[in-house]
Amino acid sequence: MASAVIMPKAGITVESCIIGTWEKKVGDEVKVGDILFTYETDKASFECESTAEGTLLEIFYGEGEEVPCLVNVCAVGAAGEDCSALRPEGGQSEAVPAVAPAEEKKEEAIPAVAPVATTAVEGKKAAVSPRAKKLAERAGVDASLATPTGPNGRIIERDVRTLMDNPPVVAETVAAPVAAPAAIAEEEYKDVKFSGIRRAISKSMSTSLSTMAQLTHNTSFDATAILEYRKQLKASDGECSGITLGDIVLYAVSRTLKNHPDMNANMIDDSTIRIFSHVNLGVAVDTPRGLMVPTIFHADEMSLLEISKAVKELAAQCREGNISPDKLSGGTFTVSNLGNLGVESFTPVINPPQTGILGVCGTIDRVRRGADGSIQIYPAMGLSLTYDHRAIDGTPAARFQKELCTNLENFTVLLAK
Repeated sequence: MASAVIMPKAGITVESCIIGTWEKKVGDEVKVGDILFTYETDKASFECESTAEGTLLEIFYGEGEEVPCLVNVCAVGAAGEDCSALRPEGGQSEAVPAVAPAEEKKEEAIPAVAPVATTAVEGKKAAVSPRAKKLAERAGVDASLATPTGPNGRIIERDVRTLMDNPPVVAETVAAPVAAPAAIAEEEYKDVKFSGIRRAISKSMSTSLSTMAQLTHNTSFDATAILEYRKQLKASDGECSGITLGDIVLYAVSRTLKNHPDMNANMIDDSTIRIFSHVNLGVAVDTPRGLMVPTIFHADEMSLLEISKAVKELAAQCREGNISPDKLSGGTFTVSNLGNLGVESFTPVINPPQTGILGVCGTIDRVRRGADGSIQIYPAMGLSLTYDHRAIDGTPAARFQKELCTNLENFTVLLAK
């Protein structure tokens, strides 16, 4: 009996996922554990393993389509077995059988006849597969003018290629010769669709800037103490040698926020703020798929070494694309570190619904006059604090930033508390 493979639920907050690439095609033999397709949430990418053994009978959703979690994505069973009962209800997608390469070559070997644009005249609009739609967009042609040859009258990729090679002739009108738009478009530019993660970032950042009253303070502190402490850690043996300046800043932030509850909060609506008892620290991580912000829960209760280990583990999971979406939510405050890239100051954008985000900048040499009147050169590290002015006024935000600078300048004292 045929079995359905469902769209996994990658986390309790995930409602739907987008199909990435199908690794198997209809007719392929699959075993339990074989990778059928990749999929992505708005946070990360994953691989879906087959939960059944047999022949891949039908694919219900194509690449690029959004699929609700726990809905049937494909069917696996004995070759030739009827699996129509497993198709998702509601007409979300027709079955999309893959075309074997040999069949495609056979189709191409037959001279194509220019299709007549009858679809519009008949008033019917054939369904277009995701691959065919993408190809048509790249080529600059109207996919609806293609003659459908796919299952259930569906326009598939080869139909669009036929349309590109043989522009349609409108009834009783001979179309003037035109240059192939695909070649011109590819030479001049390339359109790249956002990934699920990139779309999520775009939506979140747009929402953040359009719904919050954001303001940024830029300041700096004397980094002599933490640079010296970092040097001592690096020279030591064991796990502590891997502690970074970024880890030190995270530790200081987790302790300083306890005295500034409005900074360690979420905006519920325009008139309600939720203040948290513990610091759930978001850490911005750069990945090949885009910016991700995993959360270190209860960072205020963790040691410096524990925070360092947690950051490295979460960052590795983000870059490998296997982090649970549940670890990418629940933050109460975020830290974004661009210091290693030489950025001296910037305007970090708040991660909704949080009320603040700290940007950590690079270290530069500055000059000051010492107590004895002499000129001193010292390493200054910049901190850029963006806060939601609806929840926090300028003076309280400045107090948080000042206390943080003091804690970093006297870091060994902070560790002793």
